[in-house]
Parts: sequence; C-alpha cells; structure tokens
Amino acid sequence: MAKKTLEDIDVKGKKVFVRADFNVPLDDNQHITNDKRIRATLPTINYLLEHGAAVILASHLGRPKGQVKPELSTKPVADRLSELLKKPVAFASDCVGEPARKATKDMKPGDVVLLENLRFHPEEEKNDPAFAKELAELADVVVDDAFGCAHRGHASNEGITKYKETVAGFLIGKELDFIGKALENPERPFVAILGGAKVSDKIGVISNMIDKVNTIIIGGGMANTFLAAEGKKIGKSLTEPDKYDLAKELLAKAKAKNVNMVLPADVVIADDFKADANKKVVSVDAIEDGWQALDAGPETEKLYTEALKGAKTIVWNGPMGVFEFDAFAHATEAVAKAVAAATDAGAISIVGGGDSISALKKTGLSDKISHISTGGGATLEYLEGKVMPGIAAIADK
Repeated sequence: MAKKTLEDIDVKGKKVFVRADFNVPLDDNQHITNDKRIRATLPTINYLLEHGAAVILASHLGRPKGQVKPELSTKPVADRLSELLKKPVAFASDCVGEPARKATKDMKPGDVVLLENLRFHPEEEKNDPAFAKELAELADVVVDDAFGCAHRGHASNEGITKYKETVAGFLIGKELDFIGKALENPERPFVAILGGAKVSDKIGVISNMIDKVNTIIIGGGMANTFLAAEGKKIGKSLTEPDKYDLAKELLAKAKAKNVNMVLPADVVIADDFKADANKKVVSVDAIEDGWQALDAGPETEKLYTEALKGAKTIVWNGPMGVFEFDAFAHATEAVAKAVAAATDAGAISIVGGGDSISALKKTGLSDKISHISTGGGATLEYLEGKVMPGIAAIADK
C-alpha cells in the first residue's frame, strides 16, 4: 500500500512534528564525529520551511534507557543544525512538559525547534499512549522521517499516529521507493548479496529472498556454515554448528525454487585472526586444521562478479570477508566494483547494513550505488518481509 508523504498535505502556517533519526556518534567532548544522519533529513526540513511550516524536530540519541544522561543530550545536534540550515535552531530542554510546550507555543512559520532526547523518558520505548498524546499535542501535523527506527513501535513513530495523521518524510519515502519496489516488483535478473559473520543474523532474509530473487551470493563468515553443512572441513573458521541443518534446508529450498545459490569455491585462509597473519589461498576442499577462512579467494571473486553481470536489481547486505583488515578485504572490494559496474549498466542497486556501508565507503564507490539505506536493523527486517510498526502506522494514500 502506498503511503502518504509530506507532498500530499498542506503544511502552510502549521506546526509540524518531525520524528527524525539524529542518532549520531559523539566524542568524549560531545562533538558530533559524523553528521550524515542530520544531513539526510535536510531535504524534509527545508521542504517544510519553504512551504511555510514551523518545524518541531524530535529524535533519540544513544541508549539512555529512560534516564536523563547529559552526555546523550541532543543539544549538539541543534547546534549542528543551526550551521547546516544557516538559521537559529532553538533547543527545548525536554521533549514533553513545560519546556517543550514553552519552546513550541509561539512558533511562527520558518521557526525550528529541536526537542531533548526522546529516550530520556521510558514511556517512549514503552509506546505509552499518554506520552504519545503529549508529543502529538505540540503540533498540527506529524511527519515520520526516521527509517532507522521504523522496525520499533515507539510512542514517537507509532503511538503518536493515534492522535495525529502521520505522513512520510522524503527519507522514508526514498527507502520505501527503493527497497519496497525491489521486494514487490523487481526488474530481473534480481541478485541478493548476503554476507556478514552469522547465518543466524540473516535466516529470515535468506529465506524471504529465496522466494523473490534469481540468484543469492553467500559470502563472509556465514558462508562457512553452508560449506560445513555440505560436509566440507573448515578448520578453525567461524561457524555455527547448530545451524547446519537449517543451511541444508535453505540450500534445498533454493534448489527447489530454481534459485542459483553462489557459495565460495576458494578462500583466503589465515593462521590467526589478525591483520598481519600468515595467509594463503586454498580450495574450499582444502582448508587445513588450525587455519581459518577470512576472505573469499580469486576464483570466488570471479564467480561473484559473473553472477552480477546483467543483473537489473541488486540488494547487498553484509561484507564478503573481514574487510576491516586490508589483507582480507579483496572479495568485498571485488563485489563493490561489480555492483558499481552493474549500476553503471542500468541496474538498481541497494546497499544496507552498517558493515556493508562501511565496507563500501572504504572502496570509495558509494556514489556509484543507486541507494544506500539509512537503517541497519530496520533494513534487515524490511528485507525479511516483517511488518514495520513505524511504516505500517503512516497514513495510506
């Protein structure tokens, strides 16, 4: 079902409550070390200001667990927003109660207020109706632009919708356009690239993707579990023995659905889990005792690259090896280059998940990707096909 966006409503002269995701990293001096999430919300904020709205911004920051923790205040975000918007952003010392009411009561079109950390109140994560109502009463209209929290049913993104109609901001709209279309109506061939350490983190995604894609590339540590399930000796490699039966089931399901499951043919093994360990390339049938697979080998890189040629839709979640160590980042780089080449040739490419985005950034190819998702856990749950409370609660068109 298509969701209403802020372009579907009239905001002129109205106070608009925007649930943003300003969960930015701070250093010990409360300085923001990466403002990407703040910048990602600027199109929504600027649109509202240009269309005559007063903007009330709300977000969580860190995990204060319902307690006031000054080191997790959103005040540094207000300061950064002032710089980016080139106008004053007022700060309310609480998100509800007298400080919030006082800061928002006499707002005029063009004014911007940022509320204090929503999660300083336990009622936010408990989705408390009275707390949600208090947030709703600050504004005339609600815009949800926090995709990274969409898999949580909290007061500021789900409870609030019971009191005020809620529409999607541009950031959530973009996520729904890209990921939604990829899952519901993909151009084919459709290739999913799934990596990372553990099968257990991606069971739902693999299972859901088998029903939707033409090819699944399996890499990273979780490939070891599939190799071991096929009876291969994997030495000291990371693996999940309690998931071998599940891996066999997933392989059988893929075969029955005629989905091409691409597993490593060779691997780069190391004698220790460290950046300067001794390493060598071996076939997956020749992993020695005491050694561990930390990356895919050159033959596997060719298989992965070949599987991506001609793809029209690509979803990538999880690195292909221990990319943090340069010596074991080759397969991840090869996949990034292949995805970028496919995108240049007309494919829609979507990358999600913190490690995948970090790995992509390291390759310098981020600007070659159609869409980089802002949600970590949210992206995974979306790919699993789970109902997202924060999305479900947005008004339908």
